[in-house]
Amino acid sequence: MTELAPMNAPATTPAVKPHLPDAAKVTQVTHWTDRLFSFRVERPQSLRFRSGEFVMIGLLGDTGKPLLRAYSIASPSWDDGLEFYSIKVPDGPLTSRLQHIAVGDEIILRPKPVGTLVHDALLPGKRIWFLATGTGLAPFASLMRDPETYEKYDQVIMMHTCREVAELEYGRKLVESLQDDPLIGEMVAGKLLYYPTTTREPFSHMGRVTDNLSSGKVFTDLGLPPMDPATDRAMVCGSLAFNVDVKAILEGFGLREGANSDPQEYVVEKAFVGDGI
Repeated sequence: MTELAPMNAPATTPAVKPHLPDAAKVTQVTHWTDRLFSFRVERPQSLRFRSGEFVMIGLLGDTGKPLLRAYSIASPSWDDGLEFYSIKVPDGPLTSRLQHIAVGDEIILRPKPVGTLVHDALLPGKRIWFLATGTGLAPFASLMRDPETYEKYDQVIMMHTCREVAELEYGRKLVESLQDDPLIGEMVAGKLLYYPTTTREPFSHMGRVTDNLSSGKVFTDLGLPPMDPATDRAMVCGSLAFNVDVKAILEGFGLREGANSDPQEYVVEKAFVGDGI
């Protein structure tokens, strides 16, 4: 005999997802390695930013309160979408969850961009050096795709160091795509010099950014003179220890640290978040 449900039994309703404040819908996710991924979200119509700036993004935590971290926008200011490049930390409060997002999901996006890795924070110069480790490449992914970068400088040098070759893939593909970019392809030709290195796996160029600057190897390899405060400008994005070491090297060349309110020869992104997020 078949049991019948009571006539007045309530219908089953699907679980309702909690409403996210400042929600932005995910449109693309790419996993580059087991430690690195990038994703794109819809750009709020009201959001305006300068290439190189960062915003606060995140998800709701277990308590129902937003769990937010600073993320550099990897897409340029003219892009219709917003791109982010992230590390995966298994026990990280945010990335342990964020690495599992899929197309159609939503994240929290606080629409208040800020940051020091912007052209306005530097004095005019002839060469600009982008110095990064790991996901610190993100703000330079934005700046390398911005026409203003090539209008302001005769040469753009992108130094990027990772542990293994596979971790350079995001940057390599981006740089290769610039030659065919309909907006800046002609501007990039002959101006952008890409200098990726590894520290653990054999590669065409090896060594830390700091070591290659201090030894002068990068200048020899690229056929460039040592940094000169009269012509060279630099932007730095990496771990706290990396930033401190690079600052000392840049100041050894005579460059001074600047800010939005006081443009000088180099700037450092202090809000970069790496391991542990």
